[in-house]
Amino acid sequence: MTGAPESTLAAVVHTSQGDYRALAGRGLVEYLGEEARLTGLKGKAFLVADEAVFRSAVRPVQESMERSGFETHVLVLKSGEATKNLDKIRDIYGWLARLRAERQDVVLALGGGVMGDAAGFAAATYRRGVPFIQVPTTLASMVDASLGGKVAVNLPEGKNLVGAFHQPKLVLSDIDMLDTLPPREMAAGWAEAIKHGLILDPDLLSIFETEAGRLIDLSDDLTAEVIRRSVAIKAKVVSADEFETGDTRVLLNYGHTIGHALESVSEYGQFLHGEAVSIGMMGAARISRDLGLIDDELIDRQQALLERYNLPVSAPGMDVDAIFEATKSDKKSVGGAIRWVLLEGPGMTTTRRDVPDELVRAAIASLV
Repeated sequence: MTGAPESTLAAVVHTSQGDYRALAGRGLVEYLGEEARLTGLKGKAFLVADEAVFRSAVRPVQESMERSGFETHVLVLKSGEATKNLDKIRDIYGWLARLRAERQDVVLALGGGVMGDAAGFAAATYRRGVPFIQVPTTLASMVDASLGGKVAVNLPEGKNLVGAFHQPKLVLSDIDMLDTLPPREMAAGWAEAIKHGLILDPDLLSIFETEAGRLIDLSDDLTAEVIRRSVAIKAKVVSADEFETGDTRVLLNYGHTIGHALESVSEYGQFLHGEAVSIGMMGAARISRDLGLIDDELIDRQQALLERYNLPVSAPGMDVDAIFEATKSDKKSVGGAIRWVLLEGPGMTTTRRDVPDELVRAAIASLV
C-alpha cells in the first residue's frame, strides 16, 4: 500500500488534533482508500454526498474505499446552503444511528463547502466525535473550505453560528472532478484562491493576473500547481493559528464580513459563497482606501482581476441598512466591534476594530 504520488502532496496541516495530509492532483480518487488506511482509519465508511455529484463521483469513491476493505454506506443530500441547518443534521444523526456507526468508523464529506460543513459538523458531534475525511469536489472547497477543521450550520439569525473545530484526517482533492463543475461554481471557487493571493502572496496574485486564460480553461498542469499553492497557504495559516485566536487565521476572512451579510440578507438564495466574498472584497478594499491604507490603483486592480474570472463586484438592488445590520452578526466581532480584515497593499493585510460605521455604510452603498 503506497498511497498517492508524493508530487500531489500540497501540504501537511499541523493541528492539536493531529497532523493530516492535503493532496491535490488528477486521478486521486483511486488512492482514497489507501490513503485512508495509511492514516490509521478502519471500521465502516459513511459517505455523505451532494446530489450534484451523485452520478459522477460517488461510485469511484465507494469503489476506492471498498478496495481497501471499508464497508461503505451512502447518504445523498440536496445541494445548497439550505442543507446547512439543524434539521438536516438530525437526518444525518438518524442515518448514522440506524446503521450503528461507531466512534472508530469514518464519515466522508463528498461535495462542496456545504457538504463539508454539514457532514463535518455531524462527525464532530455524533458520539462526541468520529473521524472524517474531506473529499472536496468544488474549487472553493478544495482551496479553502475543506482545510482547517471549521464545521458549522446556519441559523436564521446568521451564517455558521453553530459549529465546532473538528479537523479531518485527510483532505483529498481530485482535480478531475472539476471538469464537470458549472462555470458559475468554478468562478466562485477562484474567488477564494484569488483571496489568498490578495492577502498573503503577491507572486500568486500575479499568476492569477497573467495566466487567467490557462487557469480558467483548466487546460494544463498549471491548475494543479496553483491549487496546491493555494492549499499550502491555507494550511500554513491554519497550522499557525488553529482556533483563530491570534492575528493570522482571521486574515482568511478578507471579504467575508460583507459577503456573509449578503448571503444572510438574501437568505442564501441569490449568491454562491464565492460570489458574495468577491463583492465583499470590493467593500473591504474601499474601506481600506477610505482609511488611507491603499489607493484607488489597488482597488481597480482587484476589480479587474475578479471580473476577469467572471465574478460579481456589486450587488445592485440590495438593502444597505439590512446588509449593514447583518454585518453586526459577524462571528469575528469582539465586544460588539467587528474585526475588519483590510488590505495594506498587494499580498499585505491587517485587521482593524475601529472602522467607523459611516465608512462601512458608504462601502456597502457603493456596492448596491
